[in-house]
Amino acid sequence: MNKSELLSWLHTEYQQWEAFLHQIDSARMEQPDVAAHWSMKDIVAHLTGWNRRLVAHLQAAQHGEPEPPPPWPAHLQDVDEINAWIYEANRERSVREVLDEARQVFQQLLDSLEDLPEDVRIETGLSQGKEFYLVWVGDQRFLAGEFFDHFHDDHEPDVRAWLERTGKQ
Repeated sequence: MNKSELLSWLHTEYQQWEAFLHQIDSARMEQPDVAAHWSMKDIVAHLTGWNRRLVAHLQAAQHGEPEPPPPWPAHLQDVDEINAWIYEANRERSVREVLDEARQVFQQLLDSLEDLPEDVRIETGLSQGKEFYLVWVGDQRFLAGEFFDHFHDDHEPDVRAWLERTGKQ
């Protein structure tokens, strides 16, 4: 895979993501119990929190800078603790704010990837029958589609089941 193919794949995934979100009206975005106690808004904030970290690390690597601190308190190391912090940090935000931030962070990811040289090393891997893409910047690798891969693997089944349960899809 080359850079333009990766960007094309990301654009396609993003269009599908936006189409999926448009199926859920904003009032329903805050309904709990989509995945455990999380709402769809909480899932978007969760994905964006981790995507923000990916973007910051990618940008630092591009500029030859040290790894930046995480967007959450540095003492948090456990994934569940980090996810709880992301949830609490976004709980009172509006759906519009959470969605706008998700779009901004995704655009930052695209911008960062577009700034890479055309011959950037991109590897295609396979995990549990699904392809994933690793972008190398120097000796560091980045899972460029982590936002979508994580959604599809870990959250989409819950969201689709919730939509089915609540009678709207």
